[in-house]
Amino acid sequence: MGKVVAVCISEKRGTQKKNIKEGKFIENFGIQSDAHAGDWHRQVSLLSYEKIEEFNNKGANVIDGAFGENLVVEGIEFTKLPIGAILRCNDVVLEITQIGKECHNHCEIYKKMGDCIMPRNGVFAKVIVGGKIRCGDDMKVVV
Repeated sequence: MGKVVAVCISEKRGTQKKNIKEGKFIENFGIQSDAHAGDWHRQVSLLSYEKIEEFNNKGANVIDGAFGENLVVEGIEFTKLPIGAILRCNDVVLEITQIGKECHNHCEIYKKMGDCIMPRNGVFAKVIVGGKIRCGDDMKVVV
């Protein structure tokens, strides 16, 4: 079981996301008002809180959404889940569709630290069932 620490969106691609505390997740689309939402396999991005904390302990000092992640969740190590894993938070059901991503242009975090955790620790999901997710909500791995 995990706990949602942040729900983040951005209005434009390529920018850091900001924590909006509560998001409306739309079936087969993503989070309402997020630039990455749409009819594709990377509707929602997730990062483990623990991975962000490890990175911050190296001096990064990043805030929620800095890696472009939509959800920061404490207590679930997403990269250990297989493609197709199902997550549930309230009514929202997410299906993991991709683990990691190629970093085409090094972000500001990479330029500062010489590293970025999103390419190897970020995971992506599709919204199977919509609803709302708020900071503090529980998330569980169903399958």
